[in-house]
Amino acid sequence: MFSPKFTSFLGLIGFLLAVTASALVGGWAVSQSVGDWYVTLPKPSWNPPSWVFGPVWTVLFILMAIAAWTVWCKRTEQPIRSAMVAFWVQLMLNTLWSWCFFGWRSPGWALVEILILWVAIVTMTWFYARIFRLALWLSVPYVAWVSFAVVLNAAIVAS
Repeated sequence: MFSPKFTSFLGLIGFLLAVTASALVGGWAVSQSVGDWYVTLPKPSWNPPSWVFGPVWTVLFILMAIAAWTVWCKRTEQPIRSAMVAFWVQLMLNTLWSWCFFGWRSPGWALVEILILWVAIVTMTWFYARIFRLALWLSVPYVAWVSFAVVLNAAIVAS
């Protein structure tokens, strides 16, 4: 029906749309409380300035989509089901964290949730490594940033 190149292009667009939808739904939760609630939270001195989060997450979501797409492109060569399930699970958990922390203003529940998210991301990355090394390397910044976010979330809960 479609050429392989066009199908591949549609796949990339699909993954970019999926991460964009996740970012928009999560971003809506953030926008509901970042101005009046988040600014009043006690945060550690090493908390990044607010302007850092938008650009970092934009890059991470793009890398996330490209990594998933590169794995999806290998679907004719090897089984990718587990990797794709892990991608969708972590994407939903990523969105849920924004709601736990910002939407419901619950850093404690967000800490529990982000630990589960971190496990899901590491699991996804492990599956990626077995399928296509580029996807692994594209996921490393995401693992690193969420690792930092776990520590930051814990510091906010502890303060």
